[in-house]
Amino acid sequence: MPSPQGENDVRLRKVLGGEPYTPQWPDGFAMRTFQASDARALHDLLELAFDDGLNGPFDVWWPRLADDAEFDPGLCFLVHDSSGRLAGAAQCWNGGFVKDLAVHPDFRGKGIAEALMRQVFVAFAARGASHVDLKTNRFGNAAAYRLYLRLGMTEVDWSGE
Repeated sequence: MPSPQGENDVRLRKVLGGEPYTPQWPDGFAMRTFQASDARALHDLLELAFDDGLNGPFDVWWPRLADDAEFDPGLCFLVHDSSGRLAGAAQCWNGGFVKDLAVHPDFRGKGIAEALMRQVFVAFAARGASHVDLKTNRFGNAAAYRLYLRLGMTEVDWSGE
């Protein structure tokens, strides 16, 4: 699991319970799970959204992801607009962790990130998970941090306690 990388990085947790998590997809957008043919578009979205170069080139990133035991295509949710353009994605690890949540800059502010997070909650609840965690930064990613808090996520220790 991730470890702290900065003083404002936090681990957040959503305890899954009886509440409904039904995602509301914005008009003109639809969600489906990942297929191998989506790999290039997902890589490009992550590179654009995070602009940190940590994923590396596609030819390094894709084999590393595809071979990772935590990767499950059924836990990678992609949102496309009506023309088929990738608008957002949530990539999760089997262990109940949101590895990446990204929305293309052209599509931000439409509710895609919230709908993706709700989809994540639905998927993990259906798998019997007790919670979902993620890592973010309070200030460097303030809008996402506020969204996660609004969705009922709370800060936990880096060990998950």
